[in-house]
Amino acid sequence: MTDKITRRSLRVLVAGGGVAGQALAFWLTRGGHRVTVVERFPALRASGAQVDLRGQGIEAVQRMELLEAVRGRLVDEAGVAFVDSHGKPKATIMANTSGRGRQTLTSEYEIMRGDLVRILNDATKDDAEYVFGKSVDGFDQDEHRVTAHFSDGTSGAYDLLIGADGQGSRIRRALLPDGFDPYWRVGMHMAYWFVPRIASDTNIRDTYMVPGGRQIMRRSHNATETQVYFVMREESAEASAIHRAPVEQQQKFWADRFHDAGWQTERFIQGMKDSPFFYSQEIAQVRTDRWSMGRVVLAGDAAHCASPYSGMGISGGLVGAHVLAGEINGHADDLPTALANYDRVLRPFVDKIQAEANPRILRLGMPMSKRAISAFQNATALACFFRVPDLVARFSKEDRGGDWKLPAYADVHAA
Repeated sequence: MTDKITRRSLRVLVAGGGVAGQALAFWLTRGGHRVTVVERFPALRASGAQVDLRGQGIEAVQRMELLEAVRGRLVDEAGVAFVDSHGKPKATIMANTSGRGRQTLTSEYEIMRGDLVRILNDATKDDAEYVFGKSVDGFDQDEHRVTAHFSDGTSGAYDLLIGADGQGSRIRRALLPDGFDPYWRVGMHMAYWFVPRIASDTNIRDTYMVPGGRQIMRRSHNATETQVYFVMREESAEASAIHRAPVEQQQKFWADRFHDAGWQTERFIQGMKDSPFFYSQEIAQVRTDRWSMGRVVLAGDAAHCASPYSGMGISGGLVGAHVLAGEINGHADDLPTALANYDRVLRPFVDKIQAEANPRILRLGMPMSKRAISAFQNATALACFFRVPDLVARFSKEDRGGDWKLPAYADVHAA
């Protein structure tokens, strides 16, 4: 049992109401701090595709006592199948539900991002102040306070500003030197959207490889909806720029790149225009050697986006929030020490999870030729026949976060 310590109450502004921002609100309010979360969207952004929890991320949710709530909203995804152009599985890797070892391609804890956001909001909305339709456009600071300037023309003074405003963080741009590029690119791009579910859509995620370094994934998260993902290897300026174009242009770009792919491509492309949302992004990580300056600090994807292919993006945000809030709660009267500890403690974990997205390994899963696709499928089928993925997962001593241990922090009560 941890000792209780007393520290002074801080006024904290969190820019961004996503997973990391709300996890910070959870821990900081329990430390007795007055937390305001500003979110630029007009309402809770409880949308997006399927996400997962792994390794230390599962433990972070367990410490919040929210794991049962997460279990109650899990997506039924039993495994991942590699299919041919007729939809016939060539190899299938099932989820590791043994409760030990390493998660496989699909996690034991798969959940829709919107459901996780709602769970976190339910756990924090009575203790933190949420302001929607407003963003932090800039800030000034001195040794005593940071003044945030908001999109509605108002300003406010705080003890600490936390930028949890995502991969494209405005707060990060203000912290880093002009011209510094925080993005580490892997030469891949992704788009995803929803289409109506049909009878052949099962609880197995289908992965279909297309010559030219392209891939289509189909996964169904409820009785009426199916998620579609188009992924491709491309390093052109056009591909990097398309994600900032109007949605209609993005959809045309992806339809043109995949029109000849076969399988259920026609169905998926037709479903684009009626999807409740469409998201296009370049697969990239955020890498910077500075997470804080004075009374401003970065968290979540704004600080250390690991990319979807690390498998640890959501877990990384939850773990980072746990560490940052723990250090602030323990050193509220000495923020320089708190923020230095945050960097020192979390950096090895971030380095580990970012290393999971190895471009060479990712390219192996996106072959350029039909022959290479067949070789991949045959090798995977042979491994599955001998239960290699299952045995490796069950007997692994660590998940993707390695042997890094989630720190334990004392219970904190504000003075």
